[in-house]
Amino acid sequence: MVVAGLMVAAIVGAQPRPGNPLPNMQEIAQSLGVECQYCHSAERGSGLPEPRKDIARAMIAMTRDLNARVQAATGKAAADATEVKCITCHRGVPIPKQLNEIITRTLAKDGAEAAVSQYRELRSHYFGHQTYDFGEDTLIGIADRFSNARPDDSIALMKLNLEFYPQSVQSMRAMAFAYTRKFDDRTAITILEDALKIEPENGIVQGQLEQLKSYQRRR
Repeated sequence: MVVAGLMVAAIVGAQPRPGNPLPNMQEIAQSLGVECQYCHSAERGSGLPEPRKDIARAMIAMTRDLNARVQAATGKAAADATEVKCITCHRGVPIPKQLNEIITRTLAKDGAEAAVSQYRELRSHYFGHQTYDFGEDTLIGIADRFSNARPDDSIALMKLNLEFYPQSVQSMRAMAFAYTRKFDDRTAITILEDALKIEPENGIVQGQLEQLKSYQRRR
């Protein structure tokens, strides 16, 4: 309906009213990775509530306000200032959250198996897009937060990370630390030794390995 309305407006030469968001609807839908029905959920003319449309209106108003604030703060004209758009936050998903936030929530609530499965699914769908950061540091950061209390979950995430980044010494370091939280120093030592095969001059790994060997505990 939106596209058809815009085509009619273009044909008859009609100009949109000031503040009318219709000319941007296609761009907004693409920014959220949705179709028109995501917001226009009720049958036309039914009078039924459409809460997502209300949210969209509020967000459009917020975006306009942000752009006005950016222009005021930078002293730049609208044409020269960096413009805040829906895509700035949403990046192709309806609810904009960082990947580390999504995986951390799933890991805490449902465990490592669910988190690993979710990561694989999101990566298969969104890798190569601007939506999520699938770099090696994302899972490392999550693993670091869970190492002490839930080392097995951290190990599971680092094994997953090493599937995609087999030369990631940082992942090996994080996994080795998680094994020390399980009092499995032998495995941790083996992992650090493997890390040195990749980066023989890595002083941090060398120091960790030397320290671990000096007080290696027996399980």
